[in-house]
Amino acid sequence: MSGLLPRLFDDMTDWFEVDFPRPLPVIRFEDKVADQEYVLRAELPGLDPEKDIRISALHGVLTVKAERREEETSRHRTEFRYGSLQRSVRLPQNADEDAIKATYRKGILEITVPLTAPQPAGRQITVTPDK
Repeated sequence: MSGLLPRLFDDMTDWFEVDFPRPLPVIRFEDKVADQEYVLRAELPGLDPEKDIRISALHGVLTVKAERREEETSRHRTEFRYGSLQRSVRLPQNADEDAIKATYRKGILEITVPLTAPQPAGRQITVTPDK
């Protein structure tokens, strides 16, 4: 029995050392909410906005995905760098998902989400006594 316990724990240390998939690194946002719009900005230098950046909005959640692929070839060697980034944020309740616009200028991604008039929080319901 004394030999079984160390052998059991040795087997478990191999299991704990397995490299599990890690989540993608997140994109850091700067955001600002005003009366008419919600604006998100992110630094994503060196990307091609048509190929490397994807933005989607579904059920009140905005998701930005970016992928960087760089390769440098010199006479005697080649260097490459690649990586993916992703970030999802919940949009304000009065966000107009159909009118979201995004621009990319000098390495800065700016997403503008128009906001509609705030919806009432609910309505008051009168309770009548049972007769």
